[in-house]
Amino acid sequence: MNQDRVKAVTLAAMCFALFMANLDDTVMNMALPKIQMSLGSGLSGLQWILNAYTLPAASLVLPSGTLGDIYGRKRIFLSGLLIFTIASVICGFAPSLNMLIAGRTLQGIGAAALVPGSLSIIADTFPEPKEKAKALGIWAAVSGLALVAGPVLGGLLVDALGWQSVFFLNLPLGAIAFQVTSRVVKESKDPNRQRLDLPGLLLSVIFLGSLTYALTEGNAGLWRSPLIVLLLIVAGLSLVAFLFIESRSSHPMLPLSLFQNSTFTVVNIVEILVFFTLVSLLFIFSLFLQQVQGYSATAAGLRFLPMNGAFVIASICSGWFAARLGWRFAIATGLILASIATFSLIRINANTEYGVILWSLILSGFGSGLTLAPLAAVGLSSAPSAKVGIASAVINASNRLGNILGVAIQGTILTQVLASDLARSLSTWGLPSNVQDRLIADVLHGGFKVPSQLPLNISTPAMHQAISNAFVSGLHATVLIASIALLSGAFLILVFVQPTFKQVTKNYLVYIKHKK
Repeated sequence: MNQDRVKAVTLAAMCFALFMANLDDTVMNMALPKIQMSLGSGLSGLQWILNAYTLPAASLVLPSGTLGDIYGRKRIFLSGLLIFTIASVICGFAPSLNMLIAGRTLQGIGAAALVPGSLSIIADTFPEPKEKAKALGIWAAVSGLALVAGPVLGGLLVDALGWQSVFFLNLPLGAIAFQVTSRVVKESKDPNRQRLDLPGLLLSVIFLGSLTYALTEGNAGLWRSPLIVLLLIVAGLSLVAFLFIESRSSHPMLPLSLFQNSTFTVVNIVEILVFFTLVSLLFIFSLFLQQVQGYSATAAGLRFLPMNGAFVIASICSGWFAARLGWRFAIATGLILASIATFSLIRINANTEYGVILWSLILSGFGSGLTLAPLAAVGLSSAPSAKVGIASAVINASNRLGNILGVAIQGTILTQVLASDLARSLSTWGLPSNVQDRLIADVLHGGFKVPSQLPLNISTPAMHQAISNAFVSGLHATVLIASIALLSGAFLILVFVQPTFKQVTKNYLVYIKHKK
């Protein structure tokens, strides 16, 4: 096989793996309602299905690059690919919620090795700058394709073959990528071996795990329980210990010196806020469209296509827009636009037609897409040139943290407001508290369906309307929080970030190069 063919096949294998890993970030939202009905999960269970994947992916994305440098990038990539594919089989055959969450955790571990590993292999395979730029452009485009295709493909698979099919889809993709990588890709290592920051890794996992568990399980009314209080204390102590160790480590997983620059700090905060909003909207609106308005998974997935398409288009155009009109202006404009569009969703009710909210979804996606690439470029411009790679990894870890917090916090807010609003409706029918609690629990674990056994004085249509209204009340609360988060991000950018055009333009393409 000639060298050009080897390069092309290697790039294809890396894109296969990247598409597979990124697809799982979006495709799952379309499967959640069917999973809830099949496995009898509450809303916190659905949150765990998403966060069980994101937690290890966020925790291990920084050290996975170091492991590749030490033990071989091809070896770590293949290990991640094998773990991800096997985990997909476990998820597909999962007979219970706990088994599914365990499989999703393994998927996240595999994904943490796939994404940075594929980037390292491409960079090593295409050493010539122009070829590398083209290869990285294709690699980055695959991420956008996965974002657009995820909801639609997920909806089609769920309706046609069941929710298990979204996991079985990974088997042929994983097998092809593994076979090609094993045969074609050459091994590479870093001659200057680094040391793995094991204490930092363990503490970061403890912090993220305990915080996520506390936030997620809080929606079950356990905020005052000793377990939740203990987990919040553990999260706080582990964070303090993590910062202490990283500040004194000779090989830190997270170089805290990067955060001495206020611009870099603000960029990471805003990255968290943007992904907090994006992921929580996808999560909650997928439930709204399917379980409140009654759309099929396919129909719901198609209704996300304009939003995701606008996000991809804006991402492609954002560099041109920012270079001509100013980087701070581009970022702030995107955030404000997304904030206004998100806030406008507060006017919807259970019977609102899709056409009414279409432009709000499109503008929300466009504003977010307009923001992210310039935002990351500004962050990289504030980092020392020798630390651009780790700075990019930190920014992408912030993305994952935003995912986790968006699902955990917004899901909890949705549950709490829904339960409170539904309790008020049930009280008007004069039901005792124990009956109210039973009905609310049945609703939350039954996919927001009307319970089969209702008191005689409550009709099925009346209960259905009460459930729908309660869900919409929760949705309104999450939309308000999301719009405030985006507007806060715009404020932080305008007040604390003042990069020059020269600084940011120099690092704009570097973001694409080091994007994980």
